[in-house]
Amino acid sequence: MNIQVVGVVGAGVMGVGVAQNLAQTGHQVVLVDISEDILDKAKQEIRNNIRFQSFFKKSDSTETPQDILNKIEFSTNFKFLENADFIVENVTEKWDIKKQVYPLLDSICPADSVFAANTSAIPITRIASVTKRPDKVIGMHFMNPVPMKPMVEVIRGYHTSDETIETGKKFLAQMGKECILVNDSPGFVSNRVLMLTINEAVFLLQDQVATVEDIDKIFKGCFGHKMGPLETADLIGLDTILFSIEVLYENFNDSKYRPCPLLKKMVDAGLHGKKSGKGFYAYQ
Repeated sequence: MNIQVVGVVGAGVMGVGVAQNLAQTGHQVVLVDISEDILDKAKQEIRNNIRFQSFFKKSDSTETPQDILNKIEFSTNFKFLENADFIVENVTEKWDIKKQVYPLLDSICPADSVFAANTSAIPITRIASVTKRPDKVIGMHFMNPVPMKPMVEVIRGYHTSDETIETGKKFLAQMGKECILVNDSPGFVSNRVLMLTINEAVFLLQDQVATVEDIDKIFKGCFGHKMGPLETADLIGLDTILFSIEVLYENFNDSKYRPCPLLKKMVDAGLHGKKSGKGFYAYQ
């Protein structure tokens, strides 16, 4: 399958990163979301990200930020996905919202298009169940920031075909990324471990065992982690963390996935981390 046009659904933090990475690797991208305001913000974020990235990563490319942006079509109309060879869906981690997107994609996209769900916890088999092409649905858990992360966690759903897996690997190779293939399970490998770690770190803060800074310092100083769990939570987004841990709690019915009350309170207060300007740390 020759992947030329890629549809990216959802222009949040992850969708912006995926669209930027695709444009920088020579793809034509259609980025869709529900409002022009969201798309205008996404366009500015991509422009800023490219400029910021140029300070840290040397490249022989002569492309300007505008050259890269010209490869991305921004639209609120899903009809613009009608020629997409491959779709990466990045809608919020709420099943009631996510499940409405796939029947719409089914009705618009070519029959041979592959749907990649960029989700941190929702089972891929569940997502495939609301499509007419379950064999062409695959999980792709990208890491943030997408253009800077070389590895992707790829998830095989119950019906995902070998052909779809190979197409997914080819697609990621075109983006300059490696992948690790795992079987479908809520949270997969990375977030089944990471969400518990972050949630427990928030419990430590709530119980006044240690400060935000000291919790993170222990993980960086003792284990060599580049970021502590609370810094990581701010980067991912506390709302996304809460959605993910709730998915794990719902699917496993295990009390170890019970969301920390402090995490819930912070999300209710709009303290979503870096993207909102304040979470466990303050950002300007």
